[in-house]
Amino acid sequence: MKKSSKLKLILRFMKGSVHIFILSMIATLCVSLLELVYPQIIRLLCDSIIGNDPIDPASLSGMIVTHTFGIDYLRENLWAVAVMIIAFAALIGVFKYLSTLLNTSAAETLCETTRNTLFEKIQSLPYAWHTSNPTGDIIQRCTSDVETIKRFLSEQLTQVISTVMLITLSIVFLSNIHSTFAIIAAISIPVVVAFSGGFHILIRKGFAKCDENEGVLSSIVQENLTGVRVVRAFGRENAEIDKFTAQNRKYTGTWLYLCKILSGFWAVNDIIACVQVLVIILSGIYLCVDGSITVGDFLAAVSYNAMLTWPVRRLGRMISEMSKATIALDRLGYIVNADSEKDPEDALDADMSGDIVFDGVTFSYDGRENVLEDVSFKIESGTTLGILGGTGSGKSTLVQLLCKLYTLPENGGKITVAGVDINSISSKSIRENVGIVLQEPFLFSRTISENIAISKEGATEEEIESSVKIACLDKAISDFKNGYDTIVGERGVTLSGGQKQRVAIARILLRGTPVIIFDDSLSAVDAETDSLIRAAIKRELSGSTVIIISHRISSIMHADNIIVLDRGKIAENGTHDELLTKDGIYKRVFDLQHTDSFNYDEEADV
Repeated sequence: MKKSSKLKLILRFMKGSVHIFILSMIATLCVSLLELVYPQIIRLLCDSIIGNDPIDPASLSGMIVTHTFGIDYLRENLWAVAVMIIAFAALIGVFKYLSTLLNTSAAETLCETTRNTLFEKIQSLPYAWHTSNPTGDIIQRCTSDVETIKRFLSEQLTQVISTVMLITLSIVFLSNIHSTFAIIAAISIPVVVAFSGGFHILIRKGFAKCDENEGVLSSIVQENLTGVRVVRAFGRENAEIDKFTAQNRKYTGTWLYLCKILSGFWAVNDIIACVQVLVIILSGIYLCVDGSITVGDFLAAVSYNAMLTWPVRRLGRMISEMSKATIALDRLGYIVNADSEKDPEDALDADMSGDIVFDGVTFSYDGRENVLEDVSFKIESGTTLGILGGTGSGKSTLVQLLCKLYTLPENGGKITVAGVDINSISSKSIRENVGIVLQEPFLFSRTISENIAISKEGATEEEIESSVKIACLDKAISDFKNGYDTIVGERGVTLSGGQKQRVAIARILLRGTPVIIFDDSLSAVDAETDSLIRAAIKRELSGSTVIIISHRISSIMHADNIIVLDRGKIAENGTHDELLTKDGIYKRVFDLQHTDSFNYDEEADV
């Protein structure tokens, strides 16, 4: 990302928190200003109150004394000096409290805005983007990287003004005491900045590797937890542990390497700071013995140098932390700057009551090998289409194109609904009118009732129960202890494959879309239940256009039309009876699946 783009992105994330950050900076600035007064009080106490040196009315300490107690009063009442010190300490405490409170509030507001921005953006990204980016890595970007930016802005960037002010005023006060102190202090600043700048590039690369490996590690954990049933079923626990251990070792190794670099960085910074303090003390002792400065001047100089040392070191830390924040910002920018799913400005609403036509559709995921090639067919409104084909023949791709999960390229043919090209129809409108049930449906960790009702806002109990009956799930639910209030667990883990499919079917039926797609979504139910579900759907949704994708002949044999896909092309097309008369793929599959115990006459009555 360019620097200008990064700045715009930061300002976008800081929307709603900029004014709080500014107030926090002001409070921090007040703390720094008050802390600069302390050495002047020490200097005044040693030279003019305990000692007898005259006080300069134009100096900071002189103005403090003139507008408070007066020098004579302070010499006679040392307790007043203690009161001044306590008052300054209390005032500093108040501003530190305000600074911390405001800074924390600004940081958390920043996190809230950033997370909302990222989540909203993710919702608008095309399906193809999600399939090409690991879920674990996306989660890591939205959590760990957000925290990294928050820490940098709240702990480092808000200190910039106070750091610069402390460095500048400390040098000014040191020069007022003796120019030697100011020269010694000023020499160390460009050395630290130049050294930190050189390390910035090296540290940045290290943080980039750490973030990438953390994303891979998060993806491994996410995949393992999601596929826990498969891991257990195939006894892959040890293999998964080995995979995680190897990646964890690699991730740890990158951090250890980075820690070595950072350790060297901070060690050199500390050496520079220690050398500076040593030179200041030795110079101060020499000047004090020489009579060029007083004891109060010496103590004040040491105090100012101590104030200067930490801001200079903080400047180095700021450059170091900026390396990590830059990487995190790049990773968040990858999400925010990704191209959102877009519709034409004059996009139409879908009229799914018309015929659906695929005209010479050709499609490729990678731009090289075609998944579909010159596919043409027509689905008349209110009819049922059956699709049969082997793995990788392009069955699911057809319905994904119909749902606009993938965009059909300009030279890839045309898909029309009621005579309108779907590229001219808004994606939202298409998806509101096309219901799809996948072979592996996703269920939320909620109750059965909530999982079904999610498809229709304000659904009544009667509507939910009606869709459940059509999906032949009512008996199974009645057997559960809590009925409709049964928690299905994460991704529906407590339900069988067939029960999950039927919950998903009930969810789509409740929505009542004019086009319903069953993408091999009856594969986990037995033949009898399959028959009952299809009969209920045909009876209750006679006006809907239905597309059934299946490997099971019995699921599609009563469709009004059946197409057989082979390697992305339509190999056969016709009704069940017509396809049986041909010695093709359909008949061979039929013969393989046919058994004497399967009563097709009963199926014919459905």
